[in-house]
Amino acid sequence: MVNGFLHPFAKPTRTDFVKIVRGRGALVWDSDGNEYVDGMASLWYCNVGHGRAEIAAAIASQIDKIEAYSCFDPFSNEPAEELAEVLLAHSPVADGRVFFCGSGSEAVDTAMKLARLAHVQAGHPEKTLIISRERGYHGTNYGGTSAQGIAPNRVGYSPLVPDVVQVPSDDLEAVSTLMASRSGEIAAVLVEPVQGAGGVYPPSDGYLNGLRKLCDQHGAFLIFDEVISGFGRLGTWFAAHHYDIRPDMVTFAKAVTSGYQPLGGVYVGSAVRTPLEADTNFFLRTGYTYSGHPTVCAAALENIRIVEREDLFTRAHEIGKRLRDGFEAMARDGIIDHVRSVGAVLGVGLPAGRDCATVRDALLKKGVITRAINTDTNTFCPPLVIKDSEIDRILDAYASVMS
Repeated sequence: MVNGFLHPFAKPTRTDFVKIVRGRGALVWDSDGNEYVDGMASLWYCNVGHGRAEIAAAIASQIDKIEAYSCFDPFSNEPAEELAEVLLAHSPVADGRVFFCGSGSEAVDTAMKLARLAHVQAGHPEKTLIISRERGYHGTNYGGTSAQGIAPNRVGYSPLVPDVVQVPSDDLEAVSTLMASRSGEIAAVLVEPVQGAGGVYPPSDGYLNGLRKLCDQHGAFLIFDEVISGFGRLGTWFAAHHYDIRPDMVTFAKAVTSGYQPLGGVYVGSAVRTPLEADTNFFLRTGYTYSGHPTVCAAALENIRIVEREDLFTRAHEIGKRLRDGFEAMARDGIIDHVRSVGAVLGVGLPAGRDCATVRDALLKKGVITRAINTDTNTFCPPLVIKDSEIDRILDAYASVMS
């Protein structure tokens, strides 16, 4: 019999879920006492690992003062303002500000709205077209669903937001052709610099630079969706730093708090903020009940202190190399087809005839968590505090399952 909880991204009729009850570092335990190496940092986000008492204490301390209060005009709070300044010290955009919301999906929808709004305020209301790419995942709100490049995630939700179109992944010529034909209409290009939930696909050489040039040429904003790639996952603060690109907006969530509290946001660069600030009578009519939630921001501040104090940027490179070396050895032995990776995020391509969900379930029985994507990819994105011995457990279990 199904229970009252309607699970996300699951069959509504499923009843046999693994109940996770406890976690420490890169390990989690279920209600039956089984131990697992968390190869996915839950869902791409728990960079500092599970069970961090420092973050729990920061949350409790803030709640003891005040748990939450609206940041709608005329209110504000210290944790939100402090977090904005900390984030701007590591900003991937030029001369930016930070808009807070509650999730990556909200961040993407906000960035899409701000892109169109900034063009309106600049006197170009005709610039409404937003271009995304196939395989891209941009959350599940209506804007992000409309920008989805993962076709099954769009099915059944039409009509979607108009003037949002997809182009083939990494096909710069396709973007150039579309932008040339509709130059006066383009508001923004929205991309994950590293496509994550679509299966872990790093960009081809020169692709992101090419997008930056095309956006400059056509007066469009470049939006990086860094909900997965931000806060150390690639060994840098953001993928924008890794690839040395300056987008106009960057969305973030997940690892900004390592999942200890739900937080998302948008870095809003000068090209977008300038038209919004040009008219002193203009009133920004978008936001969320929990934008700038002080307890959430306190969790993010402590999370970022841990990332810096423990130098998890360096650890991301080490984790990525150890996993990549192990999977590449399996590829040479014919156990897997190939591995795609950048930093500490990896996608393992399976040989023909192997199903990734079957592999995922077999790994669970061996105490390792992976994610199954499409039919041919297992992904890995472990906490950046994972031990070498735990990485080896992932590799040994995967080799055993695939042999």
